[in-house]
Amino acid sequence: MLYLIVFTIVYLTIIIYLSYLGYKKTTTVSDYLLAGRQVNPIIMSLSYGSTYISTSAIIGFGGISALYGFSMSWLASLNIIIGVLIAFVVFGKRTRKMGKALDAHTFPELLGRRYNSRFIQGFSGFVILFFMPVYTAAILIGISRFIEVYLKVPFATALLVFLLINACYVIWGGLKGVLYTSAFQGIIMIVVMIIIGATTYMLAGGIVEGHKGLTSMTSYIPQDLLSGGHNGFTSFPRAGSPVWWSVITTMIMGVGIGVLGQPQLNVRFMTLKSDRELNRSIPFTAIYILFTTGIAFAVGALTNVIFYKSTGKLAIESVSGNVDKIIPLYIDMFYPQWFVAIFLVTLMSAAMSANSAQFLALGASLSRDIFEQALLKGKSVAETTIVTRIGIVFSIFATLILGLLMPEGIVAVATAFFFSLCGATFIPAYLFGLYSRRGTKTAAKASILCGFFSSLIWMFFFHENESRAIGICRFFFGQDSLVSHPFNVIDPQVIALPISFIIFVVVSYLTEPVGQDVIKRAFRHI
Repeated sequence: MLYLIVFTIVYLTIIIYLSYLGYKKTTTVSDYLLAGRQVNPIIMSLSYGSTYISTSAIIGFGGISALYGFSMSWLASLNIIIGVLIAFVVFGKRTRKMGKALDAHTFPELLGRRYNSRFIQGFSGFVILFFMPVYTAAILIGISRFIEVYLKVPFATALLVFLLINACYVIWGGLKGVLYTSAFQGIIMIVVMIIIGATTYMLAGGIVEGHKGLTSMTSYIPQDLLSGGHNGFTSFPRAGSPVWWSVITTMIMGVGIGVLGQPQLNVRFMTLKSDRELNRSIPFTAIYILFTTGIAFAVGALTNVIFYKSTGKLAIESVSGNVDKIIPLYIDMFYPQWFVAIFLVTLMSAAMSANSAQFLALGASLSRDIFEQALLKGKSVAETTIVTRIGIVFSIFATLILGLLMPEGIVAVATAFFFSLCGATFIPAYLFGLYSRRGTKTAAKASILCGFFSSLIWMFFFHENESRAIGICRFFFGQDSLVSHPFNVIDPQVIALPISFIIFVVVSYLTEPVGQDVIKRAFRHI
């Protein structure tokens, strides 16, 4: 406990100081929401990475890796290929240029001004304001589960205390404070994850022995998973099986593709002053993602070898089926207490870096995207930031309620839910908005609405991961899904994203494009 107190005090002191620096350097709305568009590329890459890779990756998907094994390594690959290379090169450069040309400060504002539509900006802000708290709550659940295991305090108490700590500094420092603190938190995360990866392989007997041991454990996997298509911890699930569909479409594609529609990440591109800074950010971000997600997923799988040697049980059996407790219990059982305290600080870093970006995005959606046109246009930075802070307070309460209501083992599922929803809702309008001068306002509206509602309908009535948790389908029809295998395990994004793309293309050819004055301004620097 002494180690934890000392490390936490030092950590929070540095966080408060960095947040204060952000507060002192915030004098305009652009400073508060975009850090003045002058961010150092290394700070941006660390901030992007630590916002992208949160406790949901370490705790939630680390636990899922303990369940499904090394098949989750494909998600780490997609995180780099799509979440970094495609996101930065294909989307990032044009987002930066168009955002500057249109004087956009938020992701919904970028879409709204590109298509000259207040509805698109307002509706996109609504999606963020009311659905991002699901993802925010998932991240907080991850850190709270570890605090619950380590400190033996009630889960609700851990959730509330950490949420309040997190909220204080993001309300104060704006995006500059968020970037400074996220960069510091990112450094902590990558160093500690490298240590955990190395020591885990040592505990498993080395790389070769660890993987051999994991391969030999197929017969110990619970029968329901084996019958569902699980082929072992070092093999891919049986093609076409329920486990295969879940791993491929929800855990890998849902998150790996959905990252392109994440508002809190896309706005980071608008903080850089030139393509040169953006190019310099790419290798740092890719390395960061590799050493965090890659290690987290490998460690998750290898916990089965280590738990079985020590307890005679697989990781999932050691936590009575709650995957969100696997990594916390592993660290608590097999590492010295001083390192457990450091790991807790690491989880605090992961959660705070991601949550701070989300809270700021939520607050900005209320102030800039929902109320800005009617109430705040031309107002001072003080008036704008007050409403932003009100939005942050709203999101804090929403996150608290969701965190207390969500069932156990929900972290990875809730993360995939938000990534999938954003992907289907935003990616087509975002992509065509950056590259096509022919894209129309009506097409963007139709694409966004169809992507959004087709995702929700599939989640409520067809995809069992969400429909079982939400309960609407069972309330009206007495069952968790209206369809049978394989459709009940196909992720909503697989259905909704193609619909959203097709709708955009078809409607664009049937309707008039945005006025030439808007097009010339949007593509001025492209």
